[in-house]
Amino acid sequence: MKLKTSQKAAFGFGAFGKDVVYMLIATYLLNYYNVVLGMNAAFIGMVMMGARVFDAFNDPLMGIVVAKTKTKFGRFRPWILAGTVLNALTIFALFAAPATDNPDSGLMRTWLAVFYVLWGVTYTLMDIPFWSMIPAVTEPGTDREGLTALARTCSGIGDALPTVLTNMVVPIFSGIVIGHQVTTGNYSEWKSGYLIWAIIIAVVFIISEALMVIRVPEPKIDDDFKAPSVFQMFKSLFSNDQAMVVVFSIICVYASLNICGNLVLYFFQFDVGNPGGYSLFTAVAFGFQVLTMMLIPMFRKWFSKNQLFLAGFIIQIAGFVIILCMAYFNVYTPENWMILCVPGALIYVGYGMLNVIMTIFLSDSVDYGEIKNGTREESVIFSMQTFTVKLASGVAVALAGGVIEWIKLDTADGAVQTAETLNGLRLWMTVPSVILLVIGMILYKALYKLDEKKMEEIKGQLEAKNKTAGE
Repeated sequence: MKLKTSQKAAFGFGAFGKDVVYMLIATYLLNYYNVVLGMNAAFIGMVMMGARVFDAFNDPLMGIVVAKTKTKFGRFRPWILAGTVLNALTIFALFAAPATDNPDSGLMRTWLAVFYVLWGVTYTLMDIPFWSMIPAVTEPGTDREGLTALARTCSGIGDALPTVLTNMVVPIFSGIVIGHQVTTGNYSEWKSGYLIWAIIIAVVFIISEALMVIRVPEPKIDDDFKAPSVFQMFKSLFSNDQAMVVVFSIICVYASLNICGNLVLYFFQFDVGNPGGYSLFTAVAFGFQVLTMMLIPMFRKWFSKNQLFLAGFIIQIAGFVIILCMAYFNVYTPENWMILCVPGALIYVGYGMLNVIMTIFLSDSVDYGEIKNGTREESVIFSMQTFTVKLASGVAVALAGGVIEWIKLDTADGAVQTAETLNGLRLWMTVPSVILLVIGMILYKALYKLDEKKMEEIKGQLEAKNKTAGE
């Protein structure tokens, strides 16, 4: 089916809204409970990893549920709307933690654990059917690549909004509530501002997904539709070797970025010595990411998907290496920190390329699986994307929490860090990410086979199959 321009725009707005809430949680929840509320970072990291791993293994089950859904509103949209509303409620709860003098009390720890698990489960309800719509409403080729690039561009803008603005608006909102100006160093006073900001983001989330659900149609489900069994679905998934290659690449790419992402705020707060610079740094980085994703359709006129994918790995690795070298040669100061925007831009240019192409690859693997196994499993295959993103981010946040404690980072206002602490922060923020990207690049180069020629062949086979079925 072909979507109208307004329908594509609505889908893009939905991608924007879902990533606004995701990035608020992924980037700031560890810092909020650790620096603002004072909870032990290692405990937070373990809770987040446990919750993410638990939730990640539910994702394939959700994919199966979506695949078996048959309503007059379609397979995907009912779940998107229900998951959005429930997820917005959990976002409010996470930033409305009860007041207590002991941030590591049983009440606080239970509050974080319960609502973080619920946040992950409800996000799954809407995330898997959302991305599953791309291969369902597009054909292989420019139509699919165009919608994917638009959705990923909009999600990149959604990623940037809370990352860039949170450190700016939270002190302002906090000052309005408590009645005096809040500075960037008084992190314990930021709690009320975080809650207001979370409510605003949750409302934007609900509006964006509601508009997408109203405006974007789904393909009609055949009256004689009969979903395959759970065993058949899992068999089809794990026999789809190309989907598995993409899944392992996603793990490497997302884990590398999440490790850095969970530590870079601490890096600006306690190493660079300019926490306010974090917002501008991320604005530049995300700006380059969004621009890159917008330009993917143009790049495709000159480069193959495979070339762009490899380029993304190389550019991202270069960015991490440059940041590490700058740190060890003391290139930056609190005044000239903007030089860090150069490697930051490289990291996010590379990530922008990888993010768009990985989604296209995963959509292509749906078509490949239909030819190979005789069944079309959009939601089950895309559940693996959500699974791997959550698994990667869970491991990354646990690692970040452990690193903060292990390197003895002192998060108290005005604390002075030792040279060993700062070197440890720099090392852990970059080296593991480089290793993961190298592994992902090697796996992809050795095992991925769905190039342009192969996809044209698959497209022809699907058209012949559909023509035969319609006769």
